[in-house]
Amino acid sequence: QVQLVESGGGLVQAGGSLRLSCAASGRTFSNYGMGWFRQAPGKEREFVATITASGANTYYASSVKGRFTISRDNAKNTMYLQMNSLKPEDTAVYYCAARFRSGGSFDGRDYSYWGQGTQVTVSS
Repeated sequence: QVQLVESGGGLVQAGGSLRLSCAASGRTFSNYGMGWFRQAPGKEREFVATITASGANTYYASSVKGRFTISRDNAKNTMYLQMNSLKPEDTAVYYCAARFRSGGSFDGRDYSYWGQGTQVTVSS
């Protein structure tokens, strides 16, 4: 079992920044590909970013590329999402997820473990 806990969400003005954290416990964190997803009210969950187990490779949704940065610290069992130049359309509940494979994935169905989510609200 892997337990994931997100933190760092909040209310920020457009153009501002937030850093989300995802703390993992349980099995060896460094073996898992990880991802961030988000879900806005009335919308389906969507992919945001993913990172390989080693942290060497990352991939982003086009809507956040150039503004968001995914990273991980395997020594601390923690993944991060640095969000800059935030827009009102980034408002959503953000979830971190872990998968049994070392590679990343943009498909939520590839992930076995999910956190409870953290709310990000961007005001205009």
